Amino acid sequence: MDEIEERIKLDEDTAIDLAALFSTLGDPGRVCILAALLEGDLNVSELSEQVGLSHSAVSHHLRHLRQMHLVRARKQGRYVFYTLDDEHVRDLFTYGLAHVQHR
Repeated sequence: MDEIEERIKLDEDTAIDLAALFSTLGDPGRVCILAALLEGDLNVSELSEQVGLSHSAVSHHLRHLRQMHLVRARKQGRYVFYTLDDEHVRDLFTYGLAHVQHR
């Protein structure tokens, strides 16, 4: 955290990327998908059932989450399972959740 606490200087490209990340997290459907994936790997059908969205909506959100490197996919047989891309995503989600629950 010491590095973060130092004066932060963002170049324009980094600022754009960070804004895109927060924009991605600005959709409740995508947030619900990330929350479901905190518990483990799921396929589109399982995600659809857990978050209450259609298969096509979940697929659309997953495509966006993959482009932003928040989730990744792995094929197992005829199914594709999704997981959080790395621990940074888990940390970002849990810190954000703690922040909104702190009110």
